Amino acid sequence: MENHKAQTGIEFFILVIATAIIFSLLLGVLQVTLSEKTREKNDLRFKETALTIQNEINLAADASDGYKREFYIPQEVIGRAYEISIIDSFLYLRTLDEQHSIALEVPYVVGNITKGTNIIRKVDGQVFLNS
Repeated sequence: MENHKAQTGIEFFILVIATAIIFSLLLGVLQVTLSEKTREKNDLRFKETALTIQNEINLAADASDGYKREFYIPQEVIGRAYEISIIDSFLYLRTLDEQHSIALEVPYVVGNITKGTNIIRKVDGQVFLNS
């Protein structure tokens, strides 16, 4: 009889361990999936910010002389500090932690882009940014 109780105890212990392992594996898969979805969402939001800026520059380049518009660039994107610059007709955005970066081609622009309020205008066929 005591042997039967010991066997039942061992079977119960094995069942508990197996259940814990399965539960841990499911939690691990769920965490990886959620982490991947969050990363994809952040990548998309970062890219949207860059595309918005690119569209502002393209709009000014395609507009008639006399075009002037003010637009805002956030201090942080996806809750992270980042750098922004235009070099040789390319717009560069890069988070300081180097987790996200993007480079997009833009028309030639005179001046510099900054976080916060930017003024873009077109005079004599040239696009001026904050100058």
